[in-house]
Amino acid sequence: MKAYLILENGMVMEGEFFGAQGEITGEVVFTTGMTGYLETLTDQSYYGQIVLQTFPLIGNYGLIPSDFESGTVGVKAYIVKHPCRAPSNFRSEGSLGSFLRERGIIGLCGIDTRALARIIRQNGVMNGKITLSPPGEADFSEAKAYSIRNAVAAVSPRTLTKTGPGPRRVALMDFGAKRGIAEALAARHCEVWSFPHDASAGEVLQIEPSGIVLSNGPGNPAEPANCGIIETIRKFIESGRPIFGICLGHQLLALAKGYSTRKLKFGHRGANQPVKETSTGRVYITSQNHGYAVVAETGAFVNVNDGTCEGLDYGHSFSVQFHPEARGGPLDTAFLFDRFMERMDAFAPG
Repeated sequence: MKAYLILENGMVMEGEFFGAQGEITGEVVFTTGMTGYLETLTDQSYYGQIVLQTFPLIGNYGLIPSDFESGTVGVKAYIVKHPCRAPSNFRSEGSLGSFLRERGIIGLCGIDTRALARIIRQNGVMNGKITLSPPGEADFSEAKAYSIRNAVAAVSPRTLTKTGPGPRRVALMDFGAKRGIAEALAARHCEVWSFPHDASAGEVLQIEPSGIVLSNGPGNPAEPANCGIIETIRKFIESGRPIFGICLGHQLLALAKGYSTRKLKFGHRGANQPVKETSTGRVYITSQNHGYAVVAETGAFVNVNDGTCEGLDYGHSFSVQFHPEARGGPLDTAFLFDRFMERMDAFAPG
């Protein structure tokens, strides 16, 4: 069945459904990953967004639930050039199209994804609507009016969970965390306590953690809905415990420290972002998914492409804009979890 993507700037692109059918409005963004589509679909950082894959063939290794980063789909809709309808992989349990239909997620294929990616790069991220209405009947008002609000509250879990036994106790503030973060901590012999976004500093510190991890998540870090989280992070800082911020967690920690953030033109999304560690000059290839950046003249890490801040080091605490657990993506910066272990081991309460 034919479907159309209406962009808020007035452009209309024609394609066809390959997942669920219907209409949906969201922020249209692109990701450059050649693999990792299952991790992308289940990454809660994509809340409120229609995700475009720039790589033309998606779905060739099928559906592999063990690769999911959460129990639910994070994207609002999914756009690809050619969805693979006959996947081949010994772990596959079905096709991408069937998965989207079962989850009620709209998939759009057959459009010129290269042209759409160029439009976003030239004009910046913009809203869009997938609809059945032909171009002559297109209504741009809904796309123009759309905005992502209260994103963290929408994806954060409601209950406390615990993962992995170990001598180190870590409090993970779950703002929409990828499973890979908790698993990377558990693999380093940590007992991981995952807290909802609105847990108070008292509740978290009551378990006497050796360190605190601030997870990835969706939305504008500086939106008013996050003020309570930022105030809680300030109390974490006062406790003196080591803090490790990842992606949104990096931005929220920076805001708590007095920095500001800004929205990027089209963000960094993919598994091939080059980042330089300023203390060593070494460049790492990283996995990223964010549309905002911390405003800082320099930092512990900087993006090689555009010079934006990719990490800050505060001494006992530090944060990075990219994903060191890298699911999916390169494992160049997995050592940062070990660095966090060292800082927790050096922490002495009181």
